[in-house]
Amino acid sequence: MIHKTVLTSGAAIAIASTALASGTSNDKDIMNTVGESGNFSTFIDAVEMFGMADTLKAEGPFTILAPTNEAFAALPAETLEYLLSNPEALAQVLSNHVVYGNVMVDDLSNNMTAATANGSAVTFLLQDGVMVNDAHISSADIVASNGVIHAIDAVILPPR
Repeated sequence: MIHKTVLTSGAAIAIASTALASGTSNDKDIMNTVGESGNFSTFIDAVEMFGMADTLKAEGPFTILAPTNEAFAALPAETLEYLLSNPEALAQVLSNHVVYGNVMVDDLSNNMTAATANGSAVTFLLQDGVMVNDAHISSADIVASNGVIHAIDAVILPPR
């Protein structure tokens, strides 16, 4: 089960992705919004494999940091195979992409940290574009009925 967390600055966050224009109102939930894009099928498969789809269809709000298919493809083959064959490890990785709340890119400040659903933290950097840890946010502020999605170009792995 995902636990409620908040940003250290007092704002709340959660994470997801879609092909809709940034800031556009949307009556579809995070899972449906992400699914329409086609660029997040690995993320969707992992969420469904872990049984987290119902959570991302729930009321929220959530901000989803959704890795693209290319982000998963960039993982070493053995890492991806391990994650897809190990439900506990997969749960840790997926939970690292979810923070509760609704945070738009304009709400971020440089070096702002957010606690993820698995209890670790991510750091947002506002230099060379917007980054979260080592991932660039390639498409931001994709609005769903239950939160906001930011597409990212890398999978955020839990700290070792």
